[in-house]
Amino acid sequence: MLLDTMHRFNEACNAIAETAFAIHKANKVEIHKLVYYDIRERFGLSSQLAVRAISKVAEAYKIDKSIKPEFRLDVAIVYDQRILTWKGLEAVSLITLKGRQLIPVRIGDYQKTRMDRVRGQADLIFVKGIFYLCVVVEVAEESPYDPKGGLGVDLGIKYLAVDSDGEVHSGEQVNQTRDKLDSLKARLQSKGTKSAKRHLKKLSARMHRFSKDINHCISKRIVTKSKDTLRSITLEDLKGIRARTTVR
Repeated sequence: MLLDTMHRFNEACNAIAETAFAIHKANKVEIHKLVYYDIRERFGLSSQLAVRAISKVAEAYKIDKSIKPEFRLDVAIVYDQRILTWKGLEAVSLITLKGRQLIPVRIGDYQKTRMDRVRGQADLIFVKGIFYLCVVVEVAEESPYDPKGGLGVDLGIKYLAVDSDGEVHSGEQVNQTRDKLDSLKARLQSKGTKSAKRHLKKLSARMHRFSKDINHCISKRIVTKSKDTLRSITLEDLKGIRARTTVR
């Protein structure tokens, strides 16, 4: 029963792939509009299995639109929370061609302690005559190191960043470049020609790229310093400062 469902699901995926490749689109909403009812009728899939097949094809085609995705009949079926329900640690309820079926499962001791962390979709795979249900579990990511102390960073305008070691990252270069470009922009605005307006657009993009590059370089130096000295980065919290200040 599970194998028949798997074969029918992947036959549907191949049919959907024909349409996706023909229209050269990987948007699952647009593919859904074209194939949903036909796929359900031709292959006898439930509503949500048809949706999952469409999503699987769209994701595969998105990787490389120069080739048509092809699926072997025994590759994974994608299940989500609507068509898969855990019944404790002893069984799982899965949708099949014959409706929902309660299927016994065997779970190892390592997996049993993590079943409360199950998240999102699961893949039903078939390997050497055995069905496996591959589920995603949420595990807290360990920090690569425990920081020893902190590196304080104060942000400003004249000095873009000053750390607690006394290192100053000046904004003088940014201000000089901005003054130079502002002067040029004023002259171009006074002319008002089409050529001047095109030049103004280029200047705006150029200043944005320059500021972004400066900020990136400073950020990278601060992060590198923090990692090399095993310190966390501490930034001032400016949330609500406008409501707290009494002067302009």
